[in-house]
Amino acid sequence: MGTEFNISESKLQTGDPKSAHVIVCGNEKGGSGKTTISMHMVVALLKTGYRVATIDLDSRQRSFSRYIENRRNWARLNRLQLELPDHFELNRSTRDSANESDSEDFSRFANILAEIERSHDFVVIDTPGSDNYLMRLAHSLADTLTTPLNDSFIDFDVLGKVDAKTHEIYDISHYAMMVKEARRQRRIADSRMLDWVVVRNRLASLSSRNQVNLHNSLKELSSKLGFRVADGISERVIFREFFPMGLTALDDLDHETLGTRPTMSHLSARQEIRQLLSALKLPIDDRGKRRADARRVWLDSAFKPLEIPDIFAD
Repeated sequence: MGTEFNISESKLQTGDPKSAHVIVCGNEKGGSGKTTISMHMVVALLKTGYRVATIDLDSRQRSFSRYIENRRNWARLNRLQLELPDHFELNRSTRDSANESDSEDFSRFANILAEIERSHDFVVIDTPGSDNYLMRLAHSLADTLTTPLNDSFIDFDVLGKVDAKTHEIYDISHYAMMVKEARRQRRIADSRMLDWVVVRNRLASLSSRNQVNLHNSLKELSSKLGFRVADGISERVIFREFFPMGLTALDDLDHETLGTRPTMSHLSARQEIRQLLSALKLPIDDRGKRRADARRVWLDSAFKPLEIPDIFAD
């Protein structure tokens, strides 16, 4: 049945009802805004007073880790009080054997999650823009899954295949099938469905025929796959400008914090983020926090990596 994972029983005991709500930001296509959305969720939760831990699973790009590092450095250089999460990076195993590599990745991930899920209210996980074992594992453990999607049929292709003439969906794509399998894993763990929200990013200010067609296709696919659709962030330069400073639209946007005077674009960006966070409907009480018991049971009994053929099967 594969290699048994050596996870400390003391870290996976099931007697503690408190657990963190796990938020995963995932999409197999890069450049969709995963890190930007993740960071804004983190800062929003921190500013509300929640204890937040973050995990970066993209050991190659490290965009999430760099964003947090930039925030820490900017706060120190400018003597600012900026909220920071407890951050963890997970470097992928370099073992030659795929089974041994997955086993090692599993152990590292499980131990990080076991360490933080009872001491924090939320865990936010940013995933790489490619399919790998850790990405699939994170999706199967999510309570809330956010999938940022650029507002185009190029990005929609990771969810479904669309007829060029009728715009009807004739097939489900690879990433959507992976999420379907992740939901199956969650049902095994605690008989619940993870809350999947597809976030439309880089929205154009003016409506177009393409936007209407895309909206209709998303609506059709959401009814088939059971996800919700939320409007995300527009194509604003300031979101890219925030990254080197580690700032977000939710921070105090004054001259002291920004190093320049805020503009109307800053205020508009803040409103967009607030609307998105409201649409995500993240739990802010004890609902959903008792799910960790089932997650720990699932982790403790997972003696082998998820099998790729099963994930891509109907």
